[in-house]
Amino acid sequence: MALWGRPAVRSLRRWGPGGTSGWPFRGSFLARFAAHVICDEKGGHLGNVGGRRPIAFSAGVSGILGNGGSSKKEKLSLQDIAELIRSRACQRVVVMVGAGISTPSGIPDFRSPGSGRYSNLQQYDIPYPEAIFELSFFLYNPKPFLSLAKKLYPGNHRPNVTHYFLRLLHDKGQLLRLYTQNIDGLERASGIPASKLVEAHGSFASATCTVCRRTAPGEDFWADVLGDRVPCCPVCSGIMKPDIVFFGESLPERFLLHVVDFPTADLLLILGTSLQVEPFASLSEAVRSSVPRLLMNRDMVGPLAWRPRSRDVVQLGDLVHSVERLVELLGWTEEMKDLVRRETGKVTGCDK
Repeated sequence: MALWGRPAVRSLRRWGPGGTSGWPFRGSFLARFAAHVICDEKGGHLGNVGGRRPIAFSAGVSGILGNGGSSKKEKLSLQDIAELIRSRACQRVVVMVGAGISTPSGIPDFRSPGSGRYSNLQQYDIPYPEAIFELSFFLYNPKPFLSLAKKLYPGNHRPNVTHYFLRLLHDKGQLLRLYTQNIDGLERASGIPASKLVEAHGSFASATCTVCRRTAPGEDFWADVLGDRVPCCPVCSGIMKPDIVFFGESLPERFLLHVVDFPTADLLLILGTSLQVEPFASLSEAVRSSVPRLLMNRDMVGPLAWRPRSRDVVQLGDLVHSVERLVELLGWTEEMKDLVRRETGKVTGCDK
């Protein structure tokens, strides 16, 4: 096995049933997943990731990738990243996204001064902004959170060009996994299947009783929220809480896929995130040092700001403009327009 693959296997063993991690999960889940991703020790290479065979690269792509693993590679550009994707030299793309990809859809982020949600929570009866995502306060008074949740109802907002770019990356078979901090569900709404998503902070797709732990589909939760009722368990009358991660709660089991996904990635895209919330932020350093990282963001953030790598590419400014530029360089503009037209037509048809 390639040297960088072995740490992933060791990590899987550490996270197994005998591990000491504070994050609970069933060890067999990742063990089964790893069997499809990394070959055995005698293989000396990556196993079947997406069922593809190695491909031959053009001289231009080989130049971008570097020769023989040399650490002295030329500084990459957005054009280089586009060439790696377009030529399919990168077929295991991992993506990290934050609230910045949803602001063009009309959903404020949390931390922007003046416009972020934390700056505009005066309307809710809460002692301090973060209380709206604290389990103890939710159990004491769930109404402020439910009022906020009502504004996040999936039908109120639609995916934008960034979501559809990621959908197109999936359609072309190059998206290994999309890690999102968002709870708005727009990644799902864009047509990216749940198997390709790691919703690090959970989602509204289901809800769980805070007393008896009975689970229910998200539709039941939304029916009560949209009717201005506190969702209650039909069995024990406990409060039903959507399966999003509040402060102090464990991350979803699927988050542990990062133990395998990031070491096997051949390209990392980081879009619209402040990289301030752990452990999500540290994932940006979990890919191999030879793997290009593309940051598209309003500001320089996280490890890419204070510990940059030679293979980093940074595109600052308006995210939609940056994504549209990348789509243009990829030669996907017409495909993107067709996809957006089809998906918008589906939504419009449902609204009639």
